[in-house]
Amino acid sequence: MRLNDTSVWQDGSGPDSDVVVSSRVRLARNLAGVPFVNAASAAQRHEVIRMVQHARWPGEVAPNLVWVNLQQATPLDRTLLVERHLISKQFADGDLPRSVAITHDESLSVMVNEEDHLRMQVLKSGMRLSECFERVETLDVSLERSLDFAFLPRWGYLTACPTNVGCGIRFSVMLHLPGLKLTNELEKVRRAAKDMHLAVRGFYGEGSEAIGDFFQVSNQITLGRSESDLFDHFANCIVPNLVEYERTARAVLINQSRMMVDDRVHRALATLRAARLLSADEAMKLLSRVRLGVCLGRLSDVDLATVHRLFLQTQPAHLKVLTSPDEPDPELRETRATLVRRSLS
Repeated sequence: MRLNDTSVWQDGSGPDSDVVVSSRVRLARNLAGVPFVNAASAAQRHEVIRMVQHARWPGEVAPNLVWVNLQQATPLDRTLLVERHLISKQFADGDLPRSVAITHDESLSVMVNEEDHLRMQVLKSGMRLSECFERVETLDVSLERSLDFAFLPRWGYLTACPTNVGCGIRFSVMLHLPGLKLTNELEKVRRAAKDMHLAVRGFYGEGSEAIGDFFQVSNQITLGRSESDLFDHFANCIVPNLVEYERTARAVLINQSRMMVDDRVHRALATLRAARLLSADEAMKLLSRVRLGVCLGRLSDVDLATVHRLFLQTQPAHLKVLTSPDEPDPELRETRATLVRRSLS
């Protein structure tokens, strides 16, 4: 599978990109008269794929769509798509008829027959929830002209998971929170997020662990709330507060523990430039520290775009594509270290 060196939503650009790595808006929709995916037969799933592929796709919102048949895709290709956040791990691991549509720049992907018949998502680098929201809404309206979505006036759009019933929308941001982690404030943020009905997940979303102090934060409740109300609260209240908390924590670290921060980020960069063996988790942890140093202006000879590219290229599937698809996982540690050394030298 041929993919870009770095997805446009992972290039480190955009508003508030020192804290907000990326923004995502996702819509869940199901077709009326067809059983939910977990109850549908293989024939019904094939029919869902056919109907969605022949729907009215707006060229200005979903240009140059590429369809990937996940049943026919290799395990390596499926893992590549997971590492790029274009599909979920559960979707990659399935074995029944399913497909995904992806735009050339990877800013939009639509999973067909994941948990719901359609999972539409738009991704942007930095704090760009407004752009994501506008684009996914336009796609939703266009598709609904040719697809009959399951909807009841009392409940809204019907979804396989009760937490998505209603408008079926999820706003989320990928945040880099090393400051809160180092100041031991992260647990307070987790508790506050739970009280505000927010989900805090790891680097790859639901069921994943936090790697390198990256966290996905999203709304949990959609029933009884409009898309615009959810957007306004999340984008104009929740995210700005989280960004401010992280920046305040970073300022405290610089004011009170400047030498510790400098030692931490310079030691991470030195290790990456000298290591001969690197695991994926260790690379993420060290690159996370380097990213903090770049954003704080403590490192001047590394740029954010290079760090973000390495976040992607050091993942197992991407590393295999860059080297050899048949390379055993234990041997990837040496290949990963070599790649990082050359990129940061």
